[in-house]
Amino acid sequence: MEKRVLVLEDEPNISEALRFILTRNGWRVDVSADGHAAMGAMRDDPPDLLILDLMLPGLNGFDILKSLRAEDGTRDLPVLMLTAKGQAADRCEAERLGVTRFMTKPFANADVINAVRELAGP
Repeated sequence: MEKRVLVLEDEPNISEALRFILTRNGWRVDVSADGHAAMGAMRDDPPDLLILDLMLPGLNGFDILKSLRAEDGTRDLPVLMLTAKGQAADRCEAERLGVTRFMTKPFANADVINAVRELAGP
């Protein structure tokens, strides 16, 4: 059974690039730009991995991460946080909230594939 990744990203070019490279490498990929809708979907059917943008409209990545870690069904969900803001304060806050891995944009496709494989398995 193929593993499923949810990409929660509001920039269409980035979400489509991630969908393309992950699908090409055997992953089933769902994409959303709506944090509220994604939270509901993850509660009902958690993916194997979440790729989470930090800067989202409505709920930001920190809010989503905090909610995920507070719920039994998503507490251990691997989360790869992507951000264009690579400040140390953002990285520290993400780590404090329980992010699994933090990566800054722009990113190399190979780095994303390697991170996904490490976090959720081949």
